[in-house]
Amino acid sequence: MVLRRHEPALGAIYDRYGRLIYTIGLRITGDRLTAEEVVQDVFQNIWQAASTFQPGVGLFSSWIFGIARHRAIDAMRSKRERARTREQALDANAPFVAPNDLERDVDQALLRNAVRLALAELPANQRQAIELAYYGDLTRAEIAEHLGEPLGTVKTRLRLGLSKLRDLLRGLEDEQG
Repeated sequence: MVLRRHEPALGAIYDRYGRLIYTIGLRITGDRLTAEEVVQDVFQNIWQAASTFQPGVGLFSSWIFGIARHRAIDAMRSKRERARTREQALDANAPFVAPNDLERDVDQALLRNAVRLALAELPANQRQAIELAYYGDLTRAEIAEHLGEPLGTVKTRLRLGLSKLRDLLRGLEDEQG
């Protein structure tokens, strides 16, 4: 319905996911105001780019959480860039300093990609539980409530999914090492 510019549909999505998106933003940025900006950006993006969601490719919640994660990271980069610009303006005679450890940034990007690919290998119900726990910052009880599943089922999905994820990532490490 958001695709057809039905505002109540966007409101329903906000009611369902707004708190989780705020939590993702806060977890990544560490700043409440920036996390609120992330929430606004995410819902503006949902409103403007609803047609880019592909139901056959993944879950709607995963799509939204991905947008939230990217917006929060963009907000952090923007804050860092503004701070860097202010520092350079304060001391125009200072020697050029390369951006933060590029090698570390590349390693982190490769690790994020490996985790994303490994998550994609998991059964959908295990992946969803893990994403809600780690990206949504929900407790096991909150996940059970959110999914309408028994707590024991959620615990099992998390345990099996994390075990499988560990094996997949260990296999990747062995291939590279």
